[in-house]
This record gives sequence, structure tokens and C-alpha cells, in this order.
Amino acid sequence: MSGYEVEHNIPTKDDKPAHPPRRPDLSTFFSTLELVDTSDSQAHHNAHAVPQPENVAAVHRVLANAFEMMRGRAPDDRGDNQGNGGDLLVSMIEVLQQHADNPPTELNGVPNSFLDELDRVPKKSLKPTDTCPICRNPFLEDEFPLVVELPCHRDHRFDLDCIAPWLKLNSTCPLDRKELLKKKQPPPPPAEDEEEYDDMYA
Repeated sequence: MSGYEVEHNIPTKDDKPAHPPRRPDLSTFFSTLELVDTSDSQAHHNAHAVPQPENVAAVHRVLANAFEMMRGRAPDDRGDNQGNGGDLLVSMIEVLQQHADNPPTELNGVPNSFLDELDRVPKKSLKPTDTCPICRNPFLEDEFPLVVELPCHRDHRFDLDCIAPWLKLNSTCPLDRKELLKKKQPPPPPAEDEEEYDDMYA
């Protein structure tokens, strides 16, 4: 390589990228998601806005295609620390394809605030054998890993870039299918209040 190429940072045919991209480009997914995600009140002024079925189908199909690409890139000899191999990605793709074929009337994903509040896993607590169950790449392959832990189980750890698109469409953990958004608790029945009243004046 001549000094000119070095000075102007021009890649040559001998240059190879240090690492292939860990996951496909999801810019199309996020731009399509903006059309159907009504959870952000600042972006959508109409509180009663209903996403168009074709856009809901498209956002599920785009993510399914991205996961298919990721599945093709995933190394076969690496198992993940959950023992699911490529089966997890296959089942996630199947769910996305079902929703693309029969789009729901609204997204059942989590708001951005939920993603912001997920517990981050410190780099020092990651082992070299720990891998993301979705992309199946070791967390520590990334110089600055951004690993999150889902509230359903302390071992359900993912690259945030892998799990965030799924959670924007589905509010369930892909590993155990547990619902991650807490449902509002119904108010206690009035009978309990009456019993407390009776106890006070007994």
C-alpha cells in the first residue's frame, strides 16, 4: 500500500474489515415502525390514531427478513448460553411472519421508556462464553457491549440492538414468552375495606 492510500485512508483490495457487521441494517424497520407506533404521543398528535394494516404487516415482514439474514450469518458451531441454538431465531421469525400475514390492529410492543429502563449488564460481569441468544455472537466481541437483562429472568440477556426491535413489536420475552409489561392491578374488592372497618370498631 502506498503512502497516498494510507494518508487519505483509501481502502485497498488487501484490506479486509476487522469484523463483519454483527447484525443487518435495520433503518428500514425503524422508519416503517414510525408509521405504526402510536405509543409516542409527541410523534402522533391524534390519540385515537389507528395504524394501517399494510404498514403493520410491512414492519413485521421487514424484521422477519432482517432476522432471516441474521440467521444466515450466525455461526453454526456456536451455541448460545440458553441452549436454544438457532431454534429461537426460527420461532421468532415464525411469529413475525404470522403477524405479517394477519396483521394485528395495533402494535403490542413496549414503549421506549421500557427499553430505557431495562437493566444494563456491566461488561465486567460478562464471560467470554456468554452470547446473545438472537445473533449468537459473544457479547465481548463488541468493544463496548450494550447488554440488557429482561425482567422475567436474570439469565435472559440480549444485545440491546437485537432485542429492541422485537420488543417494539412484541411485549413478550422471546425465550419464555412471558409478558414483560406489568398489567394494572384491579382495585381491591370492597369487602376487604368493610372488614377493616369492622375490626376498628369491634
